[in-house]
Amino acid sequence: MDLFVLIITLAILAETTVLVARKGKPMRTGARKIYVDTSVLIDGRIINIARTGFIDGDLIILRSVLRELQLLADNRDNERRNLGRLGLDNVAELERVVEVNTEIYDDGEGKKKVDEELLKFAKENKGAVMTIDFNLIKVAEAEKIPTLNLNDLALAVRTEFMPGEKMKLKIAEKGANREQGVGHLPNGTMVVVEGAANKIGKEVEVEFVRFHETSAGKMIFARIVKKRKK
Repeated sequence: MDLFVLIITLAILAETTVLVARKGKPMRTGARKIYVDTSVLIDGRIINIARTGFIDGDLIILRSVLRELQLLADNRDNERRNLGRLGLDNVAELERVVEVNTEIYDDGEGKKKVDEELLKFAKENKGAVMTIDFNLIKVAEAEKIPTLNLNDLALAVRTEFMPGEKMKLKIAEKGANREQGVGHLPNGTMVVVEGAANKIGKEVEVEFVRFHETSAGKMIFARIVKKRKK
């Protein structure tokens, strides 16, 4: 009888220990794996987004990503060093956010490039890559790997743009004027771009010029940003 009571007591203590260890972090069996890249950790907006509770998966930070931040933090260039340290600070802060589960995953000796590692693990585990790196997004799209672009999220939730602001925009079709091209913001707003008729299917940097309200909604007029000659 005493042995039975002892076993029950130990079982209760073990379960209590597990519950204490789990307290403060959501336990989501089978949650989607979201692989976070270096650009997002340096950017830092992920911390506030995580606190909202909108992230529907576990955030995975590969060791190779940490190594890349470490190399930046050890760089002789002051700007690069500050970016690396900022990224490492943001990793530590993200681990303290209780609304999302953040894991550091050892991906080996880092023989592959960081972007290749991110794409590999996201593809193998049917996860997604969180990034603001334009080139990485394009490669992921070619590999049919889902991406979560924080810039797209910021554009989708904002309610207003200001003349003079710049952004990347894909030209989808020709406008009413033969010199115009037309693209759309993530929220569906039409953007008419002067001089973009020959940019159909391409992504260009545009600058907002003016806004026009119609019965069908808002229309934005923009122009292509000319690259400065070196």
